[in-house]
Amino acid sequence: MRVLKASALLAHTFSAPPRLGYASLRSKFDVHPGVPANLRVRNDDLHTDSSENWPGIPCATRCRAPGRPKLNPESPYLRIFKSTVFVRNHDRSLQFYVDQLGFSVLADTRFEFGGRWVAVAPPDGSAILALVAPKRGSQHYKLIGRNTQIAFIAEDINATFELWRSRGVRFLHPPQKSLFGGTSAAFSDADGNSFELLGSDEISRDIEAQRHAIAEKLEAERRAEQELEIAKQVQARLFPQSLPALGSLDYAGICIQARHVGGDYYDFLALGQERLGLLIGDISGKGMAAALLMANLQANLRSQFALAREQPQLLLQSVNRLFYENTVDSAYATFFFADYDERAQRLRYANCGHLPALLLRHDGTLERLHATGTVLGLFKDWECPAAECALYPGDTFVLYTDGVTESCNVAGEEFGEQRLLDSLQQRRELPAHRLLAFVVDEIQKFSPHEQHDDITLIVANCKGNSSA
Repeated sequence: MRVLKASALLAHTFSAPPRLGYASLRSKFDVHPGVPANLRVRNDDLHTDSSENWPGIPCATRCRAPGRPKLNPESPYLRIFKSTVFVRNHDRSLQFYVDQLGFSVLADTRFEFGGRWVAVAPPDGSAILALVAPKRGSQHYKLIGRNTQIAFIAEDINATFELWRSRGVRFLHPPQKSLFGGTSAAFSDADGNSFELLGSDEISRDIEAQRHAIAEKLEAERRAEQELEIAKQVQARLFPQSLPALGSLDYAGICIQARHVGGDYYDFLALGQERLGLLIGDISGKGMAAALLMANLQANLRSQFALAREQPQLLLQSVNRLFYENTVDSAYATFFFADYDERAQRLRYANCGHLPALLLRHDGTLERLHATGTVLGLFKDWECPAAECALYPGDTFVLYTDGVTESCNVAGEEFGEQRLLDSLQQRRELPAHRLLAFVVDEIQKFSPHEQHDDITLIVANCKGNSSA
């Protein structure tokens, strides 16, 4: 059941030819298919207008539905929000609208300038009745007990009539044929405010079609949500499930996705002969598209794993070529490949357009391992030279994606590299997995609202040669 009309325009509309369809009615009134039942209205959704000449009644002529994106300023979202019904006593009226009509209370609050304001709504649709109790003797008090010009549309008018009558609702007359070709019944509330209850076979068919369409949409959304959850579980299995053991390196990694799935990637590869590969990447884009590209990159790397042991530069060239050939022109990935040799305690790396790795030396100094080449996947002919550095006991090696440093607080300020360094310095004596957890906690405390990008980190603490 919905509120169909809230003004004297109904008389004009219903004077149209009998075959006026539901679509035509929708174009004139606030009857929106697919709007969730009992649209909740919070106090901060109600915008007051000081020029409104009805004290205590929020104007709220513009109220965006929760979650609805802001439209172009030239075409702002606009709908009928509420119709006002003047009553003598809120509690008595609530007994009528809630207990007898089966409405829901959407808001019940008090305003310093106008007293109590209550909003109720029928089970379906998005229109709201504002119940206002004006001061005795005021002009608005004289409007209590009037013909409200408000009508409710019922899918089965006879069933609704019998249900309401059994609950004590006073009808002025039972359902009867009206001029517009449908059926109507008039009733009044506890204060004598009168309303119409309308029914139409054509409208009932449209309502049933609407309900079926909504059910199909909800089922499609449920299936999509289920598929995304499965995709999330599948992608989670692409991240390292175990850590190759090294005596001289304590390391850990984490990826916290902003959505069900994402485009960040990290991995640890056992290269043999006491060597470990540490990999991190960031795919262009977000969501499912980025996740598919991430899986593509991971598959290319894993399928050519043997090259990484002897010729890592050839591995990267091959991966770049496959990524270039199997993705759209705009797809690319920043990537950092590090080969740690435990016996020599040296790190050979290639930074393919990724953020600089951070190397916190045991003496407190900082080194940044900048890009040695450009990103993967944009160019067919591509090279990324390698560089080397030593790792000493007490050094901490850190790889991360831009979701770490670009996490923002409520003021729009980014977490940034300096806060990352400060967090690492505060607890660098911790084991890698605990240091990782501490840094993530600092990021999430700094940026407690919705996460907008994947957060991926690798931390490795050099402990010294275990055979020494």
